[in-house]
Amino acid sequence: MSLKDSFTPDEWYQVMTAPGRVGAAVVAASPSGVTGLVAEAQAVGAAIRESVGAADRTPLLEAMAADLMGTPPTAQEVPTQDRPRTLEEARARSLEEVRRAAWLVGAKAGPEDLAAFRRLLLSVAERTAAAAKEGGFLGFGGEQINERERQVVAELRAILGDEGTPAAAPALLHETPPSGNPDGSGNSN
Repeated sequence: MSLKDSFTPDEWYQVMTAPGRVGAAVVAASPSGVTGLVAEAQAVGAAIRESVGAADRTPLLEAMAADLMGTPPTAQEVPTQDRPRTLEEARARSLEEVRRAAWLVGAKAGPEDLAAFRRLLLSVAERTAAAAKEGGFLGFGGEQINERERQVVAELRAILGDEGTPAAAPALLHETPPSGNPDGSGNSN
């Protein structure tokens, strides 16, 4: 039995989409031009590949790697969700979904898996934020990571906790999921 079998299909979908949601939260905080968006998307993919492809990956990252190499889910297998109307709503919703995914991993996997999942998500956040300069003109000026991106990375650190931050760990290990149903449906049953 693989670790994936500990999760329902909806829960596993939340875990699998969490790295992309981290990238979406950073991008929504400070959208870049087309070139910047491409660089940020590449940074998300590179961070995920690096983490799940590591030789010392945990059972959770092993299961994620197997799914990434497999067939993508069909449209019927993907839970339906309303599209966010604003960038702020996209950022907030992405952060909440990341919180739920981290809670699920904390509740259903071991501490090593949770630590590896945190590292994966923080790596995605940091690499996405650093992927493109913000605020410049024609490639001149601007800064590599702007204040809004730093703020989202800080929010993610608060949600996930840093390695070696014991005060942050209990936030993920509640007996009940954060705000709402962990399957993301909004239904209470």
